Amino acid sequence: MSTPADLQARLTFFLTGRASAELGPAIGLRPALMAGYRDLAALRHDYPVLLQQPAPADGAPALRPLRELVDAALATLARGADAERTRRQVLRIEQAVRVLLAEGREGHLGALWTEAAQILATERDASFADTARRARAAMAVDGPLLGCDAATAVKLTRHVWLQVQRRKAQAFEARVTRLIQRLSDILRADFEHSAAGRSATQLKASVGGGDAEAFDFDAMSRLLTRAVPRETMPEARRERVRRLLAVLDAQPFFALPDAEAAHKAGSEVFHYEFDSCEAALLAWRERQPRLVELARAIAIAELEIDGTYQPARHDALFESFGANGLEPQELARFPDYLVCLNGGALSAAEQARLMEIFASELPIKLLYRIDDLLEAPHGGEGAFGPGVRGRQIAHMAMGLNQVYVLQAPASHLVHCRQRLHDGMAFNGPALISVFSGLHGGAPGQAPYLTAAAAMESRAFPAFVYDPAAGPDWAARFSLEGNPQPELDWPIHHFEYEDTQHQRVSAELAFSIVDYLAADPRFAQHFACLPAAADEQGLTALDAALARPPTGLPEQVPCLRMVDAEDRLHRVIVDARLLREARRWREMWHSLQELGGVHNSHAQRLLARERAAWEARHAREAEAIVVVPVATAAVATPSSEAAAPAEPDLPERSPDEAYIETARCSTCNECTQINPKMFAYNADKQAYIADLNAGTYAQLVEAAESCQVSVIHPGKPRNPNEPGLEALIERAQPFL
Repeated sequence: MSTPADLQARLTFFLTGRASAELGPAIGLRPALMAGYRDLAALRHDYPVLLQQPAPADGAPALRPLRELVDAALATLARGADAERTRRQVLRIEQAVRVLLAEGREGHLGALWTEAAQILATERDASFADTARRARAAMAVDGPLLGCDAATAVKLTRHVWLQVQRRKAQAFEARVTRLIQRLSDILRADFEHSAAGRSATQLKASVGGGDAEAFDFDAMSRLLTRAVPRETMPEARRERVRRLLAVLDAQPFFALPDAEAAHKAGSEVFHYEFDSCEAALLAWRERQPRLVELARAIAIAELEIDGTYQPARHDALFESFGANGLEPQELARFPDYLVCLNGGALSAAEQARLMEIFASELPIKLLYRIDDLLEAPHGGEGAFGPGVRGRQIAHMAMGLNQVYVLQAPASHLVHCRQRLHDGMAFNGPALISVFSGLHGGAPGQAPYLTAAAAMESRAFPAFVYDPAAGPDWAARFSLEGNPQPELDWPIHHFEYEDTQHQRVSAELAFSIVDYLAADPRFAQHFACLPAAADEQGLTALDAALARPPTGLPEQVPCLRMVDAEDRLHRVIVDARLLREARRWREMWHSLQELGGVHNSHAQRLLARERAAWEARHAREAEAIVVVPVATAAVATPSSEAAAPAEPDLPERSPDEAYIETARCSTCNECTQINPKMFAYNADKQAYIADLNAGTYAQLVEAAESCQVSVIHPGKPRNPNEPGLEALIERAQPFL
């Protein structure tokens, strides 16, 4: 049992961050829930990912996880008596490929698969090489294979961007090539109807070959000159068509391999990849006149080909074409710009250019890469890290209602590849905000794991805002992909062996504090308890976060962590980090509101409707009378009138948690413990809004705190909640 001195040491560390001699440093530890993820090469996850070349013909995102390709191949190959052996052999090669990439190897899927199979062939039977060959043939695709590292976000985003641009180029090439061909046909037909086109020399050249000597081309020319009408194309139209051809032939926005202009020496083709907003904006402004000129030429060419261009009507109209910029649907035919930014090095001027791009609705896609979410706080104020700045930029972009916004850690990009593709195909600006996972984890920890932990802990949640998805936030905004989005922190089952070699199960939350616990820069905010210390005066971190901060705490928040040998340790946290965790939790709550999870407006409406229903029910109960007085006088000779009977109220099960709402004195005790579990109706009287939003410990604590004893905690819903035996005993007086 802990001594008063031990309890005092824990409380002192919590309040001041100063550790006494009996509290050890929490260095070299990682959160207990991350214990099973030390060797990522042994686990099947979204990486490696194939950058498929060529892209799928159906327009699907050209990103394919190796795991997905292997599973599809096994569905074809692993059949019959050898199915299990085939499956084991193919999965062994898949793991060997992951190991090669983890060691820094680069290459295409075909080459890496062959290399992995050759490494393993010496220790396998004769059928191994054949299985490897058939599995590779069943995949039927190739391209670079990538692991998850600091450069992955740029490579994936660029690959999807190029896929969208190639489809645009194909559509543009088909359209412009058709226009050039048809305009050339118009000039050719006009020439053939002219005197020069009917000359003997031109007629002889058009026939050519050995048959030319059999004709009298002078006589043919005289005959055609008399027979064919002399009316030719007006010179103004002929000159207009020539100008259109010159603009289309010389356009620098797409490379047209089938067009004659593409093969001219010194032909110009614009590039669209930049590493700064300023450079992208400068290029856009310089190219704007030529873009308008080309769009005007295409519009006029369509009219010329249809024979509907009327100079009196259209000359003045096209004179001012594009004066106010081009419409989004017209801009969508041209290439989009790609800007890759390092969020950690973004200057104030560059941030201003970024917002200018968003506000101007320019077709520029921005990858905002964050390598480090937070710097360790110093002094009295927290650091303003690039992760916080990136969050602000994402929210400002969404506030404009015209920018596609996707936020996701690098570990999640493959999972949301369709969202990434939608952003690259969006008609307007798009922001792709990605945390690479390069910094913020334990030494030697894979970037994939650091990035995944950031999303799991709400440090960098995934979300998408798509202005084209619908007219309101419910259609446009989504938190899809986040684990257990209805909770403050995801909760996972955890099993371990105690000192008596018994299996113990627990439900552990993974919070922002767990994420920071793996980062050595925050080690001073954690202290490790001795192995023999008991849990008196300790509470789970998520339970501590659920309580409002009030003066001196009765319990100190505690985490479970493991060392390099997977031995379990209990680590306490200081108040500074707890305050930071509450701040990040509130930011998560704001995203939940946008995503329709625990929406305060919906909950307020629900409370109002529930209160109205309870009021109607109460009025109906009061109106119930057993027997009318007049009837009672006839049926009973007694001179005393029968008193109205009390209405029968429904029996409550002692196992059910409930509040006697009508007796609530509005003391605020329960709502301060957990405002999501407990709420007020329209009469400011408490009821249980959501039992799943809190713990049994909070129910018992609320019952003990209630000034009029109207809270009945019932029986616990989660049999694995820590300390249930003591909680059930405390709940007995209130059942």
